[in-house]
This record gives sequence, structure tokens and C-alpha cells, in this order.
Amino acid sequence: MTSSSKRAIVLNGSPRRNNSSTLHVTNAFVRGLEDGGYEVKYYNIADLKITPCLGCLSCWAKTEGKCVIHNDDIDNIKKEIEESDIVIESFPLYFFGMPGIMKVFTDRMMPMMSTYCGQEVPSDGSPFHGIRTPKEGQKLVIISSCAYTEAYFVYDSLTTQYDCICGKNNYTSIYVPQIKTLIDLHNENKLNKFLNKYKEAGLEFANNGFLSEETKSLLKKPPFSVGAYKTFLAMHWEEEKNENKN
Repeated sequence: MTSSSKRAIVLNGSPRRNNSSTLHVTNAFVRGLEDGGYEVKYYNIADLKITPCLGCLSCWAKTEGKCVIHNDDIDNIKKEIEESDIVIESFPLYFFGMPGIMKVFTDRMMPMMSTYCGQEVPSDGSPFHGIRTPKEGQKLVIISSCAYTEAYFVYDSLTTQYDCICGKNNYTSIYVPQIKTLIDLHNENKLNKFLNKYKEAGLEFANNGFLSEETKSLLKKPPFSVGAYKTFLAMHWEEEKNENKN
């Protein structure tokens, strides 16, 4: 990789690692980025040694900008993040929030935030703290899938968290409903057709640095109607019950 290469990093926060349903969407988006000239590295958060944050707040004063914990993988992955032009966080929605391992990782990014000095919550959509040493032009993309009928409302709490950390308009969110059911149907043609719009979105993002409102709306559109999805879920849970009996 040359120093002039455009670099992206994928932080896969699914406990299922490479078996993540969300990763199907992320991989499609990455293929679009690669078509746009990006070189992409993947990391499974579940494979990293990450000690939970101690809440000591030393990184805001005594060791400003640096964590007191050094016996794990955070320093190395933090360096990779700081050097990347695009950071992609990929994970499923678990109980209206990110998976536990992703939350532990996110807590350890606290040294990257500016020290809190008693300021009130911004009313203009700015980040609550601000990034301590932001990389010019760096983009953050959140890709998450859920098993709900729609991607609206169920992501409100997660979106609020990222709004506080990053600022309301300082990241791109791609929330995808129903993807696991589509994968479980083993209809490769339907799946590939559905994923192609995420590949096109990746290329659009590579070329423009953002997604149009039209594209964002298209990406949120579920693969099944509400009626069809209810039927698939009823069949799925019935199969699960029968499998348990056997």
C-alpha cells in the first residue's frame, strides 16, 4: 500500500465474526469503495483483546488523550483508525443498541474525545465533546442490520449516541431491516440483486464522500412487504420450536 492510497477500515462488531448477516451488506458497500480506488482492511472486534474502560477519566487530564490501559489491542487499532480516510463500523442491532463487544470497544475510544469542561448539550447538532485531533476529510460510516420490519424508530437510541459522539451530520448511517431472513432463504439471485444497491452506494460514497438523500432512502427499503415478512417470521419461529422438540 502506498502512502497516497485511499484507505478504509472495517470494524466488524458482530460476535458472529465473519458469519455476520450485516457483513453481507458491508462487503457489498466495500466492493463499491474498492471500485472507487480504496484499499480496505477488516478487523473483527471479537478477535481483539479489549479491556473494558475503567471510567477513571485519566485520558481527559492526567494522561490527556491517552488511555492508562496498554496491555491490549486498543493502541494498535486506534492508530489504524487515525490513519484511515473512511472508518466503517459494521454490526447488528441487539436489543435496540450495538452488541456488547462493540460497546466495550466504543467506550475505549474515549481518549479520542476532547475533555468535557461542563459545556451544555449543543442545540445545533454539533458533537457533545468534539474529536481531540480530527483527521481532515475522514468519514465515518455506520452499517447495521436488524430483524425488524423497518429500520425506522428502532435505531433512535443508537442514533442519539452517535449524534452525541460525532455530531448529527458528521457520519453516515446505513440501517438495513430484514437482511437475515433474505439470507436464510438461500435465493442467491434475490440476495445479490438486493445487495447491488449497497455496492452502488459504496461507489457513490467513494466518488462523492457522501450519499444523496435519494440513495439513503433506497438503502432503507426492506426486501419484503410487511405481510410477506410476517409470514416468513411465523415459519421461522415454528421451525425453531419444532427443532427444539426433536
